[in-house]
Amino acid sequence: MPAKYSHVKKRPANGPKKKATTTGSNNANGGAKDHGKDHHNHKRLPAHIDRGISNAMTAVSQLERAIARIFLVRFEQDIARLFSTHLYCVSLIHLPTFVMRCITVGGPGWVAHNADCEEIKDFFRSVVSMELRQSGERVATKSVLWSYTALRDFAVSNNVPVCRNRGLHSLRLLPHYDALKAHLDVLEAMPHASFAKPPHLGTLAEGLEALEEACELKYGEKSLLRSTPPPGWDQHWRLKVRLGYERVSQTLWRVAREFDVSGYGNVLREKLTTKWCDCGCSTDHLGEVCEKTVREDEENSGVRSGKQREWDGRGDGVHGWETVEEEDVWDLDLDFTGNESEEEANPGSTVPEMTIAEVMEVRYLRGEKEKELGNAAFRRGDFELAVRHYQAAHAVEPEMPHYQLNIAAAYLKLNNWIEAENACTTALSQHRSIKGYYRRAKARRMIGRTDEAIKDLRAALRIQPSNTEALEEMLSLLPPDRSPPPSPLYPDEAASSSLGGGTSATLHCPTPPDHDHLHLHRPKPAKQLPFSRTKADDRKLKIMPIPVMFEVPEYIPGDPSSTWKSTRAHRVKNVTTKTETFLFPSWEKYSVKHVG
Repeated sequence: MPAKYSHVKKRPANGPKKKATTTGSNNANGGAKDHGKDHHNHKRLPAHIDRGISNAMTAVSQLERAIARIFLVRFEQDIARLFSTHLYCVSLIHLPTFVMRCITVGGPGWVAHNADCEEIKDFFRSVVSMELRQSGERVATKSVLWSYTALRDFAVSNNVPVCRNRGLHSLRLLPHYDALKAHLDVLEAMPHASFAKPPHLGTLAEGLEALEEACELKYGEKSLLRSTPPPGWDQHWRLKVRLGYERVSQTLWRVAREFDVSGYGNVLREKLTTKWCDCGCSTDHLGEVCEKTVREDEENSGVRSGKQREWDGRGDGVHGWETVEEEDVWDLDLDFTGNESEEEANPGSTVPEMTIAEVMEVRYLRGEKEKELGNAAFRRGDFELAVRHYQAAHAVEPEMPHYQLNIAAAYLKLNNWIEAENACTTALSQHRSIKGYYRRAKARRMIGRTDEAIKDLRAALRIQPSNTEALEEMLSLLPPDRSPPPSPLYPDEAASSSLGGGTSATLHCPTPPDHDHLHLHRPKPAKQLPFSRTKADDRKLKIMPIPVMFEVPEYIPGDPSSTWKSTRAHRVKNVTTKTETFLFPSWEKYSVKHVG
């Protein structure tokens, strides 16, 4: 019998209790009974004390959850603000090169006339998606430090003591829970964090100036390669290039707003929503990590006040970035190591530890390899195997939404409508894409949720009003339109119809969808450009990432838990590697070609 229960004697299963015969034994039994009673009373506290402890724990739990929620909302705001700063830098640095490559193939007016085409938007979507998957690694550490600084300033302003070594403990904030809850209510009442051009960063004049100078050197009077300008480069080329640059910049922001910040930074999000402890130890650990950094900054820069102090914590009053210009954290190299080295993760391993950049690179390559295996299985008709490969890709790289779209496509082939709907919903929580809405609409239609399917199709058509598949699906779900046919666009149409020429007129002037019948928002007419469209502006261009070759170690396909080593593993003995070619969307490595 364990020592903890050695004072308790087991009662026989049968037979009466033995009666004590001596006083000593009575005292012993009585002592044992009293001891058992005391032990029982210790486990069951009086009701009023028990209620007091429960209320106290509930109060601590509410406080901790409020703090975690504040950190999460601010984290989403930080992702939106920092990535918006990055997109501004992309517009200033990379878009002039993009416009230059397009007009080299399509002419000076091509970008102005085609800035909103699906080819350009699909390229922007692929690069933005690749960069947003880095938001957790790039923003989480800064965001936590900023939020802790703001929480610490709140505590200091309310005379709450902060330990020099362990930082701020949340229990000391219990008397101020109402104020923290009011601050949380204000944060949650704000518009959902989204990407928008930082107003304090000004115009794109520098980018336009660099673009015009490059065009002048290549095609203008300063060109050393051409004696006469090529066709299309007339006296209005500067206006065409400028409008093209402005329009494609606006397209970039529209594409960025298709993405939802709530779907990114999942590592920190999971810690704040599911792993955050309700007893105060989470804030203790946070204080130990952040307090040293905050105090070092105060010793080096002094304790700032007013707007500058708010900027240190990225807190209230800095919604317009008007205090200090934010750095482009996406321009920094992720060349530092993570919290856990390769040797700590795999004791005895001879492989060098990976930097975060290498971890993310290998993670993407592995996910793409699983996707390719899934695509091959999908083409063979083995949809169950395709699902497994796509799920393995998503397990490796959960912040790339197209893996979930692939899962949905395979489930639709398997007539598994519920799983297809769930996969689309997961993808749409990151990127509101036409594929996500269309495939979810098909799944919802098959399970009888017609109204929700129609809602998804309307959302898809808002993204791409000319998508014929979504229009046909929408028309098949709605009752037939009994309104009279639209009047002819031109008076000659009626005459040509009476003479038997109606078929030709229908082919050249297709009837547009009735937006009132479909309850769709009518697309805004494109703003008229001050120059006419030429034949060169109708060219179809293809924008493709340039394949990149990587030396990668071999792994077990379809096994998300299989160990991948660093891309430097080829320098380590007994590690088998091979060269793989992948498409890695980026703002630097892509080509623009004329395809027809």
